[in-house]
Amino acid sequence: MLSANLELTLRNALSLANERKHEYATLEHLLLALTDDDDAVAVMRACDVDVDRVRDEVEDFVDHELAGLEVDGFVEAKPTAGFQRALHRAAMHVQSAGRGEVTGANVLVALFSERESHAVYFLQQQEMTRLDAVSYISHGVAKVPGESEPKTVHGADEDEEQVKQGAEALEAYCVNLNEKALAGKIDPLIGRDREVERTIQVLCRRTKNNPLYVGDPGVGKTAIAEGLAKRIVEEDVPEVLHGCTIHALDMGALLAGTRYRGDFEERLKAVVSELEADPSAIMFIDEIHTVIGAGATSGGAMDASNMLKPALQAGTLRC
Repeated sequence: MLSANLELTLRNALSLANERKHEYATLEHLLLALTDDDDAVAVMRACDVDVDRVRDEVEDFVDHELAGLEVDGFVEAKPTAGFQRALHRAAMHVQSAGRGEVTGANVLVALFSERESHAVYFLQQQEMTRLDAVSYISHGVAKVPGESEPKTVHGADEDEEQVKQGAEALEAYCVNLNEKALAGKIDPLIGRDREVERTIQVLCRRTKNNPLYVGDPGVGKTAIAEGLAKRIVEEDVPEVLHGCTIHALDMGALLAGTRYRGDFEERLKAVVSELEADPSAIMFIDEIHTVIGAGATSGGAMDASNMLKPALQAGTLRC
């Protein structure tokens, strides 16, 4: 089912073609209409797109480059195959996600599959990608950091009430163990001094600085990481680890809601990028064997373990 806003936008797209006596309504007519669609505009602005500039550029293109579509007399404009494919693709995505209605935001995402179109070219000129749009629609992660006014985008999950607008990836997909320690939510670590000291020794290396805990379930592997966070907070560690923060990767949050291809990869890449950019950040992956195959599409070889491997090999990510 199409949302009321989208129905109005589609009628507007056809009207734009009819006003110019164009025989066909193209993707460019559709994009021009989307620049007045509230849901699509919210996504574009979150992706750092100058909506007014896009509107002017597309309107100029439609007026001059599509003049060849003009016919004598009045003929009701017909949607092109690309126009229809974009709508069909948006409807299929919404249906597969179990949501109720198709919005302008969903159509905007579907446009990017028409890679050879000028409509996509105008969006790419603003450095907007399909993944940028999907990240904002599905997860509320805006490309523009620190957006002051969160916007509700219709077409996102109805039950996703606590969407983080412009949230940092570490805050969205990791648990800060230092904050847990400061809040008194971590119990004292007993009898694991040797393991903690060895962990500290490995973390202090320049390369090959990734300790791995191996043991049966319930022996306290997670407790060692929490105990280390407690010692960092209490500054009971070598000076090189002073001010470091341990982020526990939440694999459930990382996978939750990933329905578009590339969703998971974009999230994990954002987490790794932020960790690499912060020399004081340390990542902790509980049950690390679960990263093998995590996020992999059927028949695909790329999973979480393969994405983490380069950073771990280079020593730019302490984990």
